[in-house]
Amino acid sequence: MRGSIFNIQRYSIHDGPGIRTTIFFKGCPLKCQWCHNPESQRQEKEIMIYTNKCIDCGFCAKACKSGALTFEEGMIHFNKILCKNCGECCEVCPTGARTIVGEYKNSETLLKEIEKDKVFYDESDGGVTFSGGEPLSQEKFLEEILKRCKEAGIHTTVDTSGYGSENTIRSITPYVDLFLYDLKSMNDFVHKKYTGVSNKRILENLKLIGELGGKIFIRIPLITGINDSKEDIYSFIKFIKNIDGILQVNILPYHNISQEKYLRLRREYQCENVKEPTSEGLEEIKSMFENEGFKTVIGG
Repeated sequence: MRGSIFNIQRYSIHDGPGIRTTIFFKGCPLKCQWCHNPESQRQEKEIMIYTNKCIDCGFCAKACKSGALTFEEGMIHFNKILCKNCGECCEVCPTGARTIVGEYKNSETLLKEIEKDKVFYDESDGGVTFSGGEPLSQEKFLEEILKRCKEAGIHTTVDTSGYGSENTIRSITPYVDLFLYDLKSMNDFVHKKYTGVSNKRILENLKLIGELGGKIFIRIPLITGINDSKEDIYSFIKFIKNIDGILQVNILPYHNISQEKYLRLRREYQCENVKEPTSEGLEEIKSMFENEGFKTVIGG
């Protein structure tokens, strides 16, 4: 079985305990307006364009068979509608101005990649983290690679929005040592507005993981003006107080460092005017969770 992957990040220290290898799955049913990995949203391959590297040599236009690229008056012109994301223009680009994002890997090949760093996992109590995108959107492949990792004695973490079927949660939980579980908003209207989907399935799946004995780090991407009011924070606290298995809360402050990625993908960035949370505001929110007995970390 094959899965669509867009990045393998080694020596990661922010995606679970210890030193980890993070596998980024391609494809996500959510379309969060602040998403910092826009290249992960679509499961198919995509082309990222680094205009600062382009020297207008015209090689890409000659290689393009779909007519999406033309070379006129010493400049490259791109028609996104005609582009088939075949990647042939990327192969001939001498400066790396055009790169293909996404590739298919089978579970055996992927496990070999993961096992390359096993010595670091053993020394640091680390392991592998499956992130995205949304790993649950490739549920059969996720289950297969999780099983292989457990058989190899590797600690497994799944970084998820929780938007998947109940059957998927039940099938993978026995093979997951830790869930990094995102909560965006407790308000369903707000959740739909900014992510494109309801939060009902997400909240039910979080309850289910707790009932099944799963271990959980709650991760809250804190977005100014969207989910950072005291009312928002109290609603998070009220809900997770009744969930079993929560070991920690991570507050992830919004930042706009991914804005350049949207330009490379020729997409609109919708959070350009959103401000980053202040350090004082973050500390206050951290204290609100800590006062309710939750181990709380800013970042991670």
